[in-house]
Amino acid sequence: MAGLGSVETDLSGKRALVTGAASGIGLAIARHLGDLGAAVVLSDLAGERLDSAVAGIPGAEGQAADLSRRSDVHDLVARSGAVDILVNNAGLQHVSPIEDFDEAKFDLLQAVMLAAPFMLIRGLLPGMYERGWGRVINISSVHGLVASPYKSAYVAAKHGVIGITKAIALEAAARSRDVTVHAICPSYVRTPLVEGQVADQAKAHGIPEEEVVEKVLLTQNAVKRLIEPGDVARAVEFLCSEMAWTMTGSALTMDAGWLAH
Repeated sequence: MAGLGSVETDLSGKRALVTGAASGIGLAIARHLGDLGAAVVLSDLAGERLDSAVAGIPGAEGQAADLSRRSDVHDLVARSGAVDILVNNAGLQHVSPIEDFDEAKFDLLQAVMLAAPFMLIRGLLPGMYERGWGRVINISSVHGLVASPYKSAYVAAKHGVIGITKAIALEAAARSRDVTVHAICPSYVRTPLVEGQVADQAKAHGIPEEEVVEKVLLTQNAVKRLIEPGDVARAVEFLCSEMAWTMTGSALTMDAGWLAH
């Protein structure tokens, strides 16, 4: 019997919006979608990082937005055009024991990682229905499925993202079989966000910074290595492909065996 082979996804004619796209996972996804033929809109905070990221992707557009501000989110919907692929990736972290957790930080994480995806999906999904094709891909985390100490706001937001994913997937399936909604749940990825946690985790756990990756970040992984941003980008490609037609409402784990324990 002939093998199935591999088929590179052709996204020519599709328009993608990626949030948190100036670095890390978001930038890797934006670059990969551009390589597959999509017209890519990168959104992040205004500044040199966003400008540089946009300049590195032929034909890409940049849309500066502070996703903690509802007015910016609504403006981003209006300025992004007819989006076929929405990747809600923007995120941030704050590590602290609950008794010391700053309330403003809690609100900030919910605004960026839960409220903003809700508003972007609400604004852009109707266009996908009208065009008969669409992909909503929410970058959650293994912390959308399990918890770790000192990350109450992050864990709450990422669990919420999976809940939104499942609810909207059911709505979308009733409207169009070619509009799907997914979450991707990686464990630790080699990004500036993860690198920025090292000092906070060292302080919280009372260990030297050089021990944080092995003793804290990767302690639950069966495979003791950080995931690369490009690995997540290729998962996004799969969910955009016709091969993924059997899936919607999924929480796709990329956890290096974390949940196998």
